[in-house]
Amino acid sequence: MSRLNKKVIIGATILFSQQAYCAGFQLNAQSNVGLGRAFAGDAVIADNASSMSRNPATMALFNEPALSVGFISITSMIEVKDALYTRELYSQGALVDSSVQSANYDDAGDMTIVPNIHFIMPVNDQFAWGINAYSNFGTKTEYSDDYIAGEFGGQSEVKSYNLGLSASYRINEHVSLGAGLDIIASTGKLKRSLQPTDTNLLTVDAKGWGLGFNLGAVYEFDDNNRFGLAYRYSPEMETEGDVDYAGYLPESGPIDDTLLIPLPSMVEFSGFHHLKNTNIALHYSIQWIGWSVFDRLDAETSGTLNDYEWKDGWHYAIGATYYLNNAWTLRAGYLYDVSAQDQLTSISVPDSDRQFFSSGFTYQITQNSNMDFGFTYVLGQDVSVVESKPMIPIDIASGTYLATNLTATSHANAMMVGLQYNRTF
Repeated sequence: MSRLNKKVIIGATILFSQQAYCAGFQLNAQSNVGLGRAFAGDAVIADNASSMSRNPATMALFNEPALSVGFISITSMIEVKDALYTRELYSQGALVDSSVQSANYDDAGDMTIVPNIHFIMPVNDQFAWGINAYSNFGTKTEYSDDYIAGEFGGQSEVKSYNLGLSASYRINEHVSLGAGLDIIASTGKLKRSLQPTDTNLLTVDAKGWGLGFNLGAVYEFDDNNRFGLAYRYSPEMETEGDVDYAGYLPESGPIDDTLLIPLPSMVEFSGFHHLKNTNIALHYSIQWIGWSVFDRLDAETSGTLNDYEWKDGWHYAIGATYYLNNAWTLRAGYLYDVSAQDQLTSISVPDSDRQFFSSGFTYQITQNSNMDFGFTYVLGQDVSVVESKPMIPIDIASGTYLATNLTATSHANAMMVGLQYNRTF
C-alpha cells in the first residue's frame, strides 16, 4: 500500500466524522424536542434554548434566561448482504491463485451517547446572547477483527464537537436577526487489516478543528405564525493524521500530512403555524446542504489525493404538535433525507436516501421547567457497493501482491432516543 493510499484513508476517516451535517447518518444531536418532530420547524419554533443551534435569531423570542440540557442515544444498524469477496494473488505479474468467498455481515453499527447543552440570556427587549455545546456526530462503524474483507471494513470511529457563541437583535415586533460563531473539533480513528493472516495494514488517529459561523432571521406575522431562515457556513477543516503502518514496506512508519477538507454550508427555511381555535400546530423545514463542495480531497504537501464527486443534499421535514393540556405536549414528524453519495459507495461509510419517523412529548414539571422525550427511527435503503484494492504488496522483492474486490449491498438504519431538561429563570 503506497503512502498516497494511506493518506486517502486518513481523509476518508475525518470526512466521515463530519457527515452529521447531511450525509451518512443525519444524526442531529443538538435538540431532543426536535428529535421528536423529525426536526421540522426547528429553525423557528423556539420552544426551548436548543433552537439557537439551528437559528440564532430565535433567541429574540425569549423573554427570560433559558437553559436546556440533554442527551441522545444513537444506535446504528449496518448490514452487508449479497457480498462476494474476490482475492487474486500475483507474482511477477502472473496470476498464481484466486478465490471467491462470502463477505456478508449482520451488524457493523454501534451505540453512542451524545450530550448537549444550551443557554440563552436576554439582555433587554432587543438584545440576547447565548452559548451552547453539542456533538454533530458520535457513532462508529466496526467490523470484527476476523472479517474476511478487513481492508474494506475494519473500524471507523468518529466524533465531532461544536462550541457556539451567538447573539440576536430584535428590529421590531415582526423581524429579528441573529449571528453566531462556531468552533468545530473532530477526532477520528481507523483500522484496516488483511485477513485471514490478521496483517495490520494501517491504524489512524487523526484530529482537526476549524471556525465557522451562522446567520439567521425570524419573521413573525403574529403570535401563531412565523417563519425562520438560517444560513450556516462550515469551515475548511485542517486535519492532521498519524498512521501506524504495519511495517512490511521499506517506507513503513508514521506518516504526517495536513489535509484540507471543505465542509458543506447549509441553508434552512422553517415555518410554524398554530391553527386558529385549535390545540394543533403545524411546522415544516426545507434544508439545502452543499456537499458538492467536496469534490475531491487535497493535502498541503501531496496535492489531490482522491476524488469523491459528492452531490448537494436536501432535507424535507413536516411535523405536528398537539397541546393536550397544561402538563402534556405531544408531537410527531417525518423527514426525507437525500444522500450525499452519488456513484462512489463504501461499506465503511454506508449511505443512502433515508426516511425519519419521529414522535415525542414534553411534560411540564413546574411552571418554569419541563422534560422532553424524543424518538426517531431512521430507515435507509439498499445500496450497491463495489470496492477494490488493485495492489496490496505482499513481498516486494519477489513482486508478489494481492488484488482484492468486494461487491455487496449495504443497508443502514438507525434509532435515536433522547431526554432533555429545560428551565427558564
